[in-house]
Amino acid sequence: MEENENYLKHYDSISSEVKYLNNSLVRLKILATLYDHPSNMKDLNKTTGLIYSSISSNMHKLELGGHVYLDLNKYYLTNSTRLKIEQILELSDLINLLNEFFNILDKHLVNMIPNQSVAELYLLGKANLIESDSIDVYKMYNFIETALSNADEVKCVLPFYYENFNEKLNELAQNNKKVEVMVPVDIFEIFDEKSKIKNIYPFNSENTFLLIVTNELMILGLFKDDGYFDQNRLLTSKNDDSIKWANNLYKNFKIENK
Repeated sequence: MEENENYLKHYDSISSEVKYLNNSLVRLKILATLYDHPSNMKDLNKTTGLIYSSISSNMHKLELGGHVYLDLNKYYLTNSTRLKIEQILELSDLINLLNEFFNILDKHLVNMIPNQSVAELYLLGKANLIESDSIDVYKMYNFIETALSNADEVKCVLPFYYENFNEKLNELAQNNKKVEVMVPVDIFEIFDEKSKIKNIYPFNSENTFLLIVTNELMILGLFKDDGYFDQNRLLTSKNDDSIKWANNLYKNFKIENK
């Protein structure tokens, strides 16, 4: 938790020091090279394509600022600067992520996602946005059903009841697969009556999100700001970091709704 609070702090307020590192292409080229590996002046010239005088001038400033140090004729990033570069990279990834997934975030209800999970959004960097089309209007539902059919274990936040999803989850439960589901309190009785799942938990929030996490992938769906679930867009990924984010979201949401 402390680590994620630090991420939020850094995203909310980029220090003047980080701005200094980030506002020069020459500095960024040098820092990116040193971030990958220590280098001498010759290596920096070869890798960056910058002229010696430009490298020398900027290295002198970076050294005076305590961002790099020289050891056995090679320049190294200081630990504090390495951390700042990581922050720059994470912020850049987050901005690119938000731009890429604008269609699923714009005019959608995201306030129900716990702050702890917002702080970890950078983990979704390799997720994909899939959208339905006029040829296959049930593309999203079919995608989810396939994911459930192939799962060995699954955690879900299901904001509505859909018979086909329930059947897939029942099949998993009957085959002794690990299944855990959170559902709105106002439809809890429907799930309780028709489901063979032992671990079903009610929550009071409305217009939350759809979340499915299996051993292989994660799926996230959102409500539009008019209160209707967006059946045409899903965010999904098989990347380990994205699955980690989804598992943490499930855990955080469960804790908030105890």
